[in-house]
Amino acid sequence: METSTGERRVRRVRHELRRRELEVARVEPLGPGFVAVTFAGEELADFVSDSFDDHVKFMLEDTGGEPVRRDYTPRRFDRERRELTIEFALHGHGAASEWARHARPGQRALVGGPRGSFVVPVDYDWHLLVGDATALPAISRRLEELPAGSVAIVIVQADPEDRRALHHPGRLQVQWVDNDAELLQAARALELPPGEGYAWAGGEASVMAALRRILAEEKRHPREAMRVAAYWKRGASAHHEDLGD
Repeated sequence: METSTGERRVRRVRHELRRRELEVARVEPLGPGFVAVTFAGEELADFVSDSFDDHVKFMLEDTGGEPVRRDYTPRRFDRERRELTIEFALHGHGAASEWARHARPGQRALVGGPRGSFVVPVDYDWHLLVGDATALPAISRRLEELPAGSVAIVIVQADPEDRRALHHPGRLQVQWVDNDAELLQAARALELPPGEGYAWAGGEASVMAALRRILAEEKRHPREAMRVAAYWKRGASAHHEDLGD
């Protein structure tokens, strides 16, 4: 089901909510800070992920038997092979990170969703993508999905060991920064290109709130042409929030 968003060009698409029991097919380290886990199973036959910033719910129990639910971006989906790839950050000692650190082919896992997609057209004149390391899967997927000839501007706050090659068929401008203050400074110093552009960002809640103010109030970027999400929050074990779009 699709719903209109007024003057916005984006579309909200709802999907039937399903839980799928899948099997780990491959585990691929992405440096010391991330690992890509590919899940497989016939239950993926009707899996849908229409947007680069969709999120699925990875479900497991911690060592005490308590349920753990964490949101992750579907990094890649191959319908023909019935394979879904998720990139897990290995920072910290949360239950999901610990699971990913020791994941092996043949293990079973429960994945729910996506509940819906926020589909952003690819034909904007330019695309701004900003975030911390937790946003790298979504940013990487978006860059790969944009058409040749498109313009993409990327600002990412990440430790040196988490930085990676970003692939984009069009014109790409990338700036890596070391901390939250530098990320906000880079956004404030950025001169947005002419034409119609879309700004997307994901990261820590307080940083994303500040970034959204910069884009909306200082840059005067239209609120209907941006989406800012809090992927996590300092002091909270699980947090995912849209800060307005």
